[in-house]
Amino acid sequence: MLGGLNSMQDPAQDYFNCTDRERAIFEAGIKLGTIYHQYVGVPINLSNLVSLENAIRESVMVQPFVISADVKIDPETVKKRQGVYKYITLAGDMLSVSVRIRYRNSEVTGHLQYVEKMDYPLMYVGD
Repeated sequence: MLGGLNSMQDPAQDYFNCTDRERAIFEAGIKLGTIYHQYVGVPINLSNLVSLENAIRESVMVQPFVISADVKIDPETVKKRQGVYKYITLAGDMLSVSVRIRYRNSEVTGHLQYVEKMDYPLMYVGD
Protein backbone atom coordinates (compact mmCIF):
# COMPACT_ATOMS: atom_id res chain seq x y z
CA MET A 1 0.00 0.00 0.00
CA LEU A 2 1.43 3.36 -1.03
CA GLY A 3 0.62 6.39 1.08
CA GLY A 4 -2.63 4.74 2.14
CA LEU A 5 -3.91 4.02 -1.40
CA ASN A 6 -2.84 1.59 -4.08
CA SER A 7 -2.89 3.12 -7.58
CA MET A 8 -4.52 -0.04 -8.94
CA GLN A 9 -7.53 0.74 -6.74
CA ASP A 10 -7.71 4.46 -7.55
CA PRO A 11 -11.35 5.60 -7.26
CA ALA A 12 -10.53 8.86 -9.10
CA GLN A 13 -8.93 7.28 -12.17
CA ASP A 14 -11.97 7.94 -14.39
CA TYR A 15 -11.56 11.69 -13.84
CA PHE A 16 -8.07 11.79 -15.33
CA ASN A 17 -7.50 11.81 -19.07
CA CYS A 18 -3.75 11.28 -19.02
CA THR A 19 -1.01 8.67 -19.03
CA ASP A 20 0.13 6.98 -15.84
CA ARG A 21 3.36 9.03 -15.98
CA GLU A 22 1.40 12.27 -16.33
CA ARG A 23 -0.72 11.27 -13.35
CA ALA A 24 2.39 10.52 -11.29
CA ILE A 25 3.79 13.94 -12.22
CA PHE A 26 0.49 15.58 -11.27
CA GLU A 27 0.53 13.81 -7.90
CA ALA A 28 4.13 14.90 -7.26
CA GLY A 29 3.13 18.51 -7.95
CA ILE A 30 0.21 18.29 -5.54
CA LYS A 31 2.45 16.95 -2.78
CA LEU A 32 5.17 19.59 -3.28
CA GLY A 33 2.65 22.44 -3.49
CA THR A 34 1.04 21.23 -0.29
CA ILE A 35 4.37 21.16 1.53
CA TYR A 36 5.37 24.62 0.33
CA HIS A 37 2.11 26.38 1.05
CA GLN A 38 1.39 24.63 4.32
CA TYR A 39 4.79 24.97 5.98
CA VAL A 40 6.41 28.17 4.69
CA GLY A 41 5.97 30.70 7.49
CA VAL A 42 6.22 28.20 10.36
CA PRO A 43 8.38 29.50 13.26
CA ILE A 44 11.69 27.63 13.44
CA ASN A 45 15.06 27.64 15.12
CA LEU A 46 17.81 25.07 15.37
CA SER A 47 16.02 23.20 18.16
CA ASN A 48 13.03 22.19 16.04
CA LEU A 49 14.57 21.61 12.59
CA VAL A 50 14.70 17.82 12.78
CA SER A 51 11.22 17.49 14.25
CA LEU A 52 9.80 19.79 11.54
CA GLU A 53 11.61 17.85 8.80
CA ASN A 54 10.10 14.64 10.22
CA ALA A 55 6.63 16.16 10.51
CA ILE A 56 6.70 17.34 6.89
CA ARG A 57 7.97 13.95 5.71
CA GLU A 58 5.37 12.02 7.71
CA SER A 59 2.54 14.25 6.50
CA VAL A 60 3.41 13.66 2.85
CA MET A 61 3.96 9.91 3.34
CA VAL A 62 0.28 9.35 4.20
CA GLN A 63 -0.86 10.88 0.92
CA PRO A 64 -1.80 8.61 -2.00
CA PHE A 65 0.91 7.09 -4.23
CA VAL A 66 3.92 8.33 -2.21
CA ILE A 67 6.65 5.69 -1.89
CA SER A 68 9.35 7.85 -0.31
CA ALA A 69 10.07 11.40 0.78
CA ASP A 70 13.14 13.29 1.92
CA VAL A 71 12.93 16.69 3.62
CA LYS A 72 15.85 18.88 4.62
CA ILE A 73 15.88 22.38 6.11
CA ASP A 74 19.20 24.21 5.74
CA PRO A 75 20.52 24.80 9.28
CA GLU A 76 23.17 27.29 8.10
CA THR A 77 20.51 29.60 6.70
CA VAL A 78 18.58 29.33 9.95
CA LYS A 79 21.73 30.18 11.97
CA LYS A 80 22.48 33.24 9.82
CA ARG A 81 18.98 34.69 9.96
CA GLN A 82 18.10 34.23 13.63
CA GLY A 83 17.22 37.58 15.11
CA VAL A 84 16.92 38.98 18.59
CA TYR A 85 14.25 36.43 19.58
CA LYS A 86 16.35 33.50 18.24
CA TYR A 87 13.79 32.20 15.79
CA ILE A 88 12.74 32.93 12.22
CA THR A 89 10.05 31.66 9.90
CA LEU A 90 10.63 28.90 7.38
CA ALA A 91 11.20 30.21 3.86
CA GLY A 92 11.26 28.43 0.52
CA ASP A 93 14.99 28.94 0.10
CA MET A 94 15.65 26.80 3.19
CA LEU A 95 13.80 23.72 1.92
CA SER A 96 15.12 20.79 -0.06
CA VAL A 97 12.42 18.18 -0.69
CA SER A 98 12.24 15.06 -2.86
CA VAL A 99 9.07 13.01 -3.19
CA ARG A 100 9.00 9.68 -5.04
CA ILE A 101 5.59 8.84 -6.54
CA ARG A 102 4.41 5.58 -8.08
CA TYR A 103 1.24 5.48 -10.13
CA ARG A 104 0.66 2.03 -11.56
CA ASN A 105 3.91 1.22 -13.42
CA SER A 106 5.22 4.79 -13.58
CA GLU A 107 7.54 6.32 -11.01
CA VAL A 108 8.70 9.92 -10.85
CA THR A 109 10.57 12.05 -8.38
CA GLY A 110 9.40 15.57 -7.72
CA HIS A 111 11.78 18.07 -6.20
CA LEU A 112 11.46 21.37 -4.36
CA GLN A 113 14.81 23.12 -4.24
CA TYR A 114 16.03 26.67 -4.07
CA VAL A 115 17.82 27.56 -7.32
CA GLU A 116 20.20 30.39 -6.53
CA LYS A 117 20.68 31.63 -10.11
CA MET A 118 16.90 32.01 -10.39
CA ASP A 119 16.51 33.23 -6.78
CA TYR A 120 13.50 30.95 -6.59
CA PRO A 121 12.33 27.80 -4.76
CA LEU A 122 11.68 25.68 -7.87
CA MET A 123 9.42 22.63 -8.03
CA TYR A 124 10.37 20.25 -10.83
CA VAL A 125 10.38 16.62 -11.98
CA GLY A 126 13.66 14.82 -12.35
CA ASP A 127 15.78 12.02 -11.01
